[in-house]
Amino acid sequence: MLDDILIKQLLLTHDPDGRRLDSETMLHAVGNIMFHASTIVVASNLYSACFQKNDISEIETLGSCEPIGYIITKIRKILCKCCREGDTNPKIMSLFDLIGKYSWDAKVVLVLAAFAAKYGEFWQLMELYPGNTLAVLISRVKLMPCNLRPLQLQIKALSLLVKTMMDVAMCIIKFESLPFQHVGQGNDIFHVTKSLIYEAVYWITRSCLACFSQVMDFTTKKYDQVYSDSSIIAAWELSSLAYKLSDICSILRGQVDLCQEEIERNLYDRLLNLDCEDHIDNQKVLTLFFPSKNYLPLKDCSRQVKLGLSELKNKEVLFFISKPHLHTMEEIFLMVQQTSDHPLNERLRESYKIVWVPLPSSDTWTDAEENSFNFLSDFLPWYAVRRPGELSSAVVRYIREQWNYKDEPIMVALDSNGKVTNYNALDMIKIWGGLSYPFSASKEVELWQDQNLTMQLLLDGVNPLLAYWVEQGKNICLYGSVNMVWIQQFNDKITELKLAGLQLETIYVGNSLSQLGEDVKIVKNIMAGSGEINLSDPLSFTNVQLFWLRLESMRRSKLRLGRTPSSDQILEELSVLLDMTDREENWAVIGSGSSNDVFRLQGVQVMEFLRNCSEWGELSGAQRNFLDPTFLAGSCTHSYLVPSRENERPSQGTVICQVCKRPMKKFVVYQP
Repeated sequence: MLDDILIKQLLLTHDPDGRRLDSETMLHAVGNIMFHASTIVVASNLYSACFQKNDISEIETLGSCEPIGYIITKIRKILCKCCREGDTNPKIMSLFDLIGKYSWDAKVVLVLAAFAAKYGEFWQLMELYPGNTLAVLISRVKLMPCNLRPLQLQIKALSLLVKTMMDVAMCIIKFESLPFQHVGQGNDIFHVTKSLIYEAVYWITRSCLACFSQVMDFTTKKYDQVYSDSSIIAAWELSSLAYKLSDICSILRGQVDLCQEEIERNLYDRLLNLDCEDHIDNQKVLTLFFPSKNYLPLKDCSRQVKLGLSELKNKEVLFFISKPHLHTMEEIFLMVQQTSDHPLNERLRESYKIVWVPLPSSDTWTDAEENSFNFLSDFLPWYAVRRPGELSSAVVRYIREQWNYKDEPIMVALDSNGKVTNYNALDMIKIWGGLSYPFSASKEVELWQDQNLTMQLLLDGVNPLLAYWVEQGKNICLYGSVNMVWIQQFNDKITELKLAGLQLETIYVGNSLSQLGEDVKIVKNIMAGSGEINLSDPLSFTNVQLFWLRLESMRRSKLRLGRTPSSDQILEELSVLLDMTDREENWAVIGSGSSNDVFRLQGVQVMEFLRNCSEWGELSGAQRNFLDPTFLAGSCTHSYLVPSRENERPSQGTVICQVCKRPMKKFVVYQP
């Protein structure tokens, strides 16, 4: 244990001014140098072969006017001076004076980085020697040993100490990254842990000084000194420091775990009370979800830029929560199309932001999940949690328990004040895109209100050409089957009708995704054949998948709002299309533009209907005579009263007339 006087001296040098360093990334870079230094092959740059960034100076710092490489160089110069004879503590304190403006975790990684530069340089020369002429010349100039075998004991102790320093440094970084705002004042656990942090920082710095001195000794020892007792004494000194730090690491790791458990409990309680609190903006709420010390917890995937939570201030925030590998590429494409590529996105660009929050299937991340996240987050046009593995277990638990996340993607909407307005806006966005703004649950109800089954609803957003057809009010026929014989008969009949002057655009959409399975190849062949005979089929296979994904979203949205097929025409028709059990079922849906007069045909009805079209010459309301003998031509005067209570909104949704089988117009009648 350090005496009180030494700790007070250490604390006197600590004067942080808010500057920040990405300590964990820096430590990984240092570790790559430390642990792989002896395996370096020829490289023009010491660092480029060791870690992803080309230079330690590229690691981001905030609030510092000096480049990180310059700080490391100054520390290295002080370490060189400290290797001379004399009292160790004053030298260490002079080093802490230099880095006094940094946090404790930043101090540690900066000192380690300065030693790593010297350590890596030594091992690089040893690796290149004697096969590289330049390395041989440099080694001779620096009087470096040609044979390391007599130094094996010393090198082994040095390697052990390096590993132990890295372990302790990781504990310090973990503690410093904890959100301390969730800790009560005067907590004994944190008081004890902080004392251990001060001690650990001191002994890591002292160990770095000893290691630096040892590496420098390698270049100055004469031949007889290599075989003397001095090497054994040096190895013993390094081993003693390693054991000292190992004991500190064991105690510190347990204390940091206790601190984290205490914070997790407090944080979960805070999250549970979110709905009871009012906020002037969303910043306080968002800081509960992300580590407070992680000053840039987000990244803009499209620009690969690190971002702070202030980027989300005064904006609607959509948390897109899913597994790291998402689902299919078609689902990703549909989401991107309905958000970033939606016509309204330009106007809404600064009004809301989507933040991807990937959660692993288990408590720990697998390599496959990490690789998937890194790949997808490089091209998605949204924001993403930069280090999802650092999300608090309390936050993950809250998402799973309170937001009901069950490994299927959801999109939770928060308003500009951080209040949850919709626990799953995903289906609404897939259906309406930018029209869903501000993505609240009440907006979803509003969008469905007075919405009828139309071609515009079924085809919106699937393909630009379809949108044009709908806008022009053209007659459109969606059809599907995997029966090649029937498809040929259908195509022949449509060709005949078009030659006779019938205005009808046909679109082949196969079968629902749940029924597609092994029929993918058949569907693609049918689509290719339809294109060859010029039947105006503008959909790619991807578009077909998007079509069915939207229909599935519509059904889920309806069911979530409590609708049933028996009382909702849209839900009834969607359910029939999505749940066809016969893989060779033949069907068609016919309608035009935004007209409510959309009807479905199945089996033999389709061809029978097309044969009758030859007699009618055009599509009109008379088609209903074919489908339902009870259909009434012209206007229907049948009315149906839906009673409502005082202060209660009128009934929503579409009501089908029991006489003419058409959607009924809605009127409000007030009783005096």
